[in-house]
Amino acid sequence: MIKRIQNLIQLFRTHRHVWWILIYMVVYMGGFRIMEGAGHVHYHVIHTWLDDQIPFISWFIIPYGIWFIFNIYVVGWFVLKAHLYEYYRLITALMLGMTAFLVVSVIYPNRLFLRPEYVDTTGICGKLVSLLYSIDTPTNVLPSIHVYNTVVLCHAINSNEKLRRRKAVFLASNVLGVLIILSTMFLKQHSVIDVSLGLVMGVLVQIISDRIFATEEERAFARKAAYRRSSSRRAAN
Repeated sequence: MIKRIQNLIQLFRTHRHVWWILIYMVVYMGGFRIMEGAGHVHYHVIHTWLDDQIPFISWFIIPYGIWFIFNIYVVGWFVLKAHLYEYYRLITALMLGMTAFLVVSVIYPNRLFLRPEYVDTTGICGKLVSLLYSIDTPTNVLPSIHVYNTVVLCHAINSNEKLRRRKAVFLASNVLGVLIILSTMFLKQHSVIDVSLGLVMGVLVQIISDRIFATEEERAFARKAAYRRSSSRRAAN
């Protein structure tokens, strides 16, 4: 046990860039908990007719729960194995989106009324869903951080040369990403609206983050691609 603690301390000393995301998560969780207990008198109800067409399926609690491990594992891998600029590109995108979520929750308090009145708790999945409902209120769900972080994490994996070459990792992470996104709706944790906004925000913020942390090689490639497109359009005209 003492050896493990010593190794952890050594890790924090040799990989000081990990402190950025650790400190941010403390601040984020503090802000999230404050809003959870804020007790707003008025909430904007998030709902669309498509939500009523999606059935409740309890086994989706499995990919929904794996999301927490997925976040820790991917960020941890980028701390230890990736280039420093790739790590900063990843956590910048994560922090921008999660901060945007906190801001939206303050200026536009929102909630859902999608959860089923009864959950069968005879099976393990039903028990886990019931536990989730008891600790996570259906308030401040816009945009979905489950969806947003999944988009950012999958993009980071797909953009990393080492991980992209590992077909099993590439396939498993993307399949898991799709299941996580679907789970938010099949568990009635999120509306189609906040899932869609999570997807859109994930793509837009990732584009911004990619440009900020693009290497000179990536910028040169982008310039050449733009030049080829421009040349093709001129030739066509």
